[in-house]
Amino acid sequence: MAYTGIKFPPLTPEEIDKKYEETQEEMKEVLEWKKEEEEKLEKAKTPQAKAAAKRAMPKVMRRIDTVNGNLVYWKLRKQGKSHFHASLERNEYWDKLKNPDKKVERYDD
Repeated sequence: MAYTGIKFPPLTPEEIDKKYEETQEEMKEVLEWKKEEEEKLEKAKTPQAKAAAKRAMPKVMRRIDTVNGNLVYWKLRKQGKSHFHASLERNEYWDKLKNPDKKVERYDD
């Protein structure tokens, strides 16, 4: 099988800016979701409604962390970093969230 070249062309700076803006909009939506769930938790009329709101909060927080990681990625890409570098930073951010006790070693130039 012969080499056919890259499958997808690199993103243009305009496309990267657009992705960054989309991720910022997504963060606004997730923060609205968090606000709604907190209101449901405060104003719950039944124990079932309160329990449902409590169960939703970890999902909201996990989604916030995910979108924050994506914001880190797209911000670095906007600054001109490579996909490889930005992905490493995002994955280190997510790993730090999963394991707050674990110290992440970094090797900078």
